[in-house]
Amino acid sequence: MRVAVIGAGVVGALIARELSRYEAEVLLFDREPEPGFGVTKANSAIVHAGFHDEPGTMRARFCVAGNALYPEICAELSVPFRRVGALVLAFTPEEERTLSVLLDQGEANGVPGLMLLSGAEALAREPRVNPEVRRALWAPTVGITEPWALAQAAAENAAQNGAQLRLGEEVLGIVVRRGKVEALRTEKGVHPVSAVVNAAGLYADRVAMMAGVPFPPIRPRRGQYILLDKTAEGLVSSVLFPTPNPLSKGILVLPTVDGGILLGPTAEDLPPEEKEAAETTREGLFQVLAGARKLVPELPLTETLKTFAGLRPEPEGGDFVVGESSVRGFYQAAGMRSPGLTAAPAVARSLAEAIATDLGLARKSRFNPVRPPIPRVEELTEEEWDRLIKEDPRWGRIVCFCNQVTEAQVVEAIRRGARTLDGVKFRTRAGFGRCQGSFCTARILAILSRELGRGPEEISLRGRGSELVWGKVRP
Repeated sequence: MRVAVIGAGVVGALIARELSRYEAEVLLFDREPEPGFGVTKANSAIVHAGFHDEPGTMRARFCVAGNALYPEICAELSVPFRRVGALVLAFTPEEERTLSVLLDQGEANGVPGLMLLSGAEALAREPRVNPEVRRALWAPTVGITEPWALAQAAAENAAQNGAQLRLGEEVLGIVVRRGKVEALRTEKGVHPVSAVVNAAGLYADRVAMMAGVPFPPIRPRRGQYILLDKTAEGLVSSVLFPTPNPLSKGILVLPTVDGGILLGPTAEDLPPEEKEAAETTREGLFQVLAGARKLVPELPLTETLKTFAGLRPEPEGGDFVVGESSVRGFYQAAGMRSPGLTAAPAVARSLAEAIATDLGLARKSRFNPVRPPIPRVEELTEEEWDRLIKEDPRWGRIVCFCNQVTEAQVVEAIRRGARTLDGVKFRTRAGFGRCQGSFCTARILAILSRELGRGPEEISLRGRGSELVWGKVRP
């Protein structure tokens, strides 16, 4: 049996990993050259608790279940994960009433540990919060992670267990005969399949239509962010939410797993055809600042490291579309808007089990869930680092000084699948630091060129069309 997954974001990569537990040939397709380069690469990186979601929805069901799986999955895949908790802050009587609604929703969804706090109790937990806070909802199960790292680690582990990564191979069509999926057509050929999973993010509507499954257009919802440097670490220790509105969860202030502070996102609905409009705007960034200052009035904006934007797939009706469709063998993991990152492990497990049952797939006896990490120098003792240098001198050659990334780490990232500068960045954090790659980009480009046997002009930032150099200035 052959099962294809379309989309190597965090949802698709985790689905491929779960399917690799079974005796089947698993193919993971993505038009991008590496996992996690779509919706996954730019979001708030929050593992939500589940109190924002209306009871009875797929979002509520899979959010709470996915949250519970995160410690296990991140430990197996060596991906950062921290339960930092969250406060939803109320500043008016009307917002206080909304907190009670969120508490009831969360309890109906089975979210553990929710608690209403007074303004003073909220300030005791987070002293830099706006002192005008009246009440807060405390959610201890909220966490933070690195979505791109999870997608890459899941895809890597799926490949370790026999899955084929067909990256840089765009799906152009789906062959359906007598109401059943029979093959995928890509730019590189035709692939007979027994089942297809549509996890194509912003393009899930187009993939569904390829199979003849009606699907309303997915709207891209743009979120703009401001990232503060690690020097702002400690400004807040948990995720701070405003009281939500019908459109979004609002503009947040939260810590990142590597010590920075993230502000955002906005929630700007764009036309369905603008699925690549991930630019920032003056208006959007000012909106981020205003929203963040409502929660934390004193923000160290001199520590701003970068601004960026991401796009979320907003389905009609707002709920996930998960499960089998009107075409046999065609399964959906579509419309994975927030809390899609949180829900991903539970969606992956549920879909893989359903497909295995439908196709009669047996479990493998030797599935290995563990993906060893690439060692991080900043986490090693001097003795451990010295031992690595003695084994391989490349461990002593620093490439990225901001995040203490060595040549050996870059080479290991390439060995595990990095083919672009962003691929190295997402696996090692080289280029994520204060200089944003100003110092290390040329060095990493040279290492990629050497290890891949390609000319520097063939090395790109994130795939075709993003090459950094054209050639030599002089012979």
